[in-house]
Amino acid sequence: MKTVMVLMLVAVLGALAGAGVFMLRKGRPEDRRGQMARALALRVGLSVALFLFVLLGWYMGWIRPTGLPTGH
Repeated sequence: MKTVMVLMLVAVLGALAGAGVFMLRKGRPEDRRGQMARALALRVGLSVALFLFVLLGWYMGWIRPTGLPTGH
């Protein structure tokens, strides 16, 4: 479960990096904008899916919040 969440987080970061590469790449601005927009849309979709997956995992009992250690 945690592995899937980490992989999804890495995919989100990869999509963000891809958008940055498209933004910095030389070429026609129209082409760059479309590619960058697609990469950012993918990032948003993956982020929403990850959030919903975390909520589902918590609801189903697959993951449990442990809270912050208090140092006692």
